[in-house]
Order: sequence, then structure tokens, then C-alpha cells
Amino acid sequence: MSIWDSVKPKKKSITATAVVVSKDQLTLSLTWSDGANSSVSARRLRQYCPCAGCVEEWSGKRTFEVETIPEGMKIIEVQSVGNYAISFTFGDLHNTGIYQWEYLKELSAAA
Repeated sequence: MSIWDSVKPKKKSITATAVVVSKDQLTLSLTWSDGANSSVSARRLRQYCPCAGCVEEWSGKRTFEVETIPEGMKIIEVQSVGNYAISFTFGDLHNTGIYQWEYLKELSAAA
């Protein structure tokens, strides 16, 4: 524990304790460190990819229409990114987004 932990305690951030892609690869199910469960479609994840290729850096606007992502979008692969995020390879081979736990929680709650 550092001196900064006692001066300004950091709120423990939520993390996923289990990440499961459905057999048909269309849905991601998450179990959270707070005990909650949620799920989100592969299509929604791809529609709201946070990468620089999908979101303009300065304006925050999407670089494409989210409705152009097909209904049958699949998750081909899931990879961890440190202890703070995961990334996906989607059926269209897009793989540059890094989804932090908090962002995944928001996406799955809004689904």
C-alpha cells in the first residue's frame, strides 16, 4: 500500500469474473465482481466499438452508421488486455477495439 492509497483511496473498479461467448458466437455473457450477470450481442459490441477507426478522436462521432452492422455479427475470438479490458475479433475481422470493463458493463446494461 502506498501513501497515496491512504490519502486518496481509489474506488475499486468492477471487473468481469467470467466471460463466455455463446456457442453460436452471437452473444457474450458476463459475470461481474459485484455478483451481477449480463449479456450483450456481438452486433452491439461491434456497433459500439471504441477504437480510433470507429470513433473520431476529437468529435467522438462514429465513423459509420451503426445500423450497417449485420444482425448475424459473430465474435470469433476474445483476448484479455491486461487486467482492465478485453478485445474481440469479429466476423468481419475487425479487431482493434479495447473494451474496458466499465464500458462493457454499460453496453450490456443498455442492451
